[in-house]
Amino acid sequence: MADAVKLSNLIGDNKSILEVYQGHEYIKDDKIYVSDIYRPGLELTGYFDFYPAQRIQLLGRTEISYAARLDHDIRMHVFNKMATKATPCFLISRSLPVPKELSEAAEEADIPILRTGESTTYISSILTEYLRARLAKRTSIHGVLVEIKGMGVLLTGASGVGKSETALGLVQRGHRLIADDRVDAFQKDHNTVVGEAPKILRHLMEVRGIGIIDVMNLFGAGAVKSRTEIQLVINLVNWDPKANYDRLGFEENTRTLCNVPIPQVNIPVKVGRNIESIIEVAAMNFRAKQMGYDATQTFDNNLTSLISEHSKEDTNKEPHND
Repeated sequence: MADAVKLSNLIGDNKSILEVYQGHEYIKDDKIYVSDIYRPGLELTGYFDFYPAQRIQLLGRTEISYAARLDHDIRMHVFNKMATKATPCFLISRSLPVPKELSEAAEEADIPILRTGESTTYISSILTEYLRARLAKRTSIHGVLVEIKGMGVLLTGASGVGKSETALGLVQRGHRLIADDRVDAFQKDHNTVVGEAPKILRHLMEVRGIGIIDVMNLFGAGAVKSRTEIQLVINLVNWDPKANYDRLGFEENTRTLCNVPIPQVNIPVKVGRNIESIIEVAAMNFRAKQMGYDATQTFDNNLTSLISEHSKEDTNKEPHND
């Protein structure tokens, strides 16, 4: 988990929708410690008892139009109180004009002013999600994260079971690598866990006998992705002839990641099994179940129907006593 997000990174990562209106020289050292964005409506009326100065202060059409109705001295007083040492920046939406008093107060307090052409609600949503993702607590997981047909699949298993080699085979089949060996996972919301690679391992993979390879350099930009939602865990285990593996698909296992239960499938590995194909099918079958098509349930219904038919036939064959 990052303790803070640099304001310069926030601007750089969202440069298509954010511009620096004033205070370029103050951006380098500014940091943001909370993910919430604040619209200072009450503060414009003079109520500062619970003013969250540490948040990005977002002023939209409502705030700017209300401020325009205030006297110059009142505007100056309000904006000076809003411009504290803890305030990371002011943000004006809809490319609205920046009040002169706000510009002066921000300049006096060494606070940059940003501007965007986007609507207030939209920019608040985008920046909140961005900050939550970067400030969220990370959990390090030993495994390989790939995206198969748009679905994030986490490959786990003991060291040497073949996770990286399997992921390499999936990349060669047109799927995407997110992280190899170590996956940093964080909870996006109550039901969603997102995984990404640590910066030092991004786009890299270790293949025993070859060493470190750069997947993006070898297979192109389409073979990698920075992050994805973890929707399925596939646990690779060495084949044990004495073990009783699920053959019908009735078992439903989960693994808890970041306090969120994620469906898990255990797949035994041995020579001669095409693990890449099996994993592809497992991912497609999981998606089919999500859409309401369950082959296991179809088989169970067919079996129940067949038993019922044979029971009726046996009943009809029984001799009748006159």
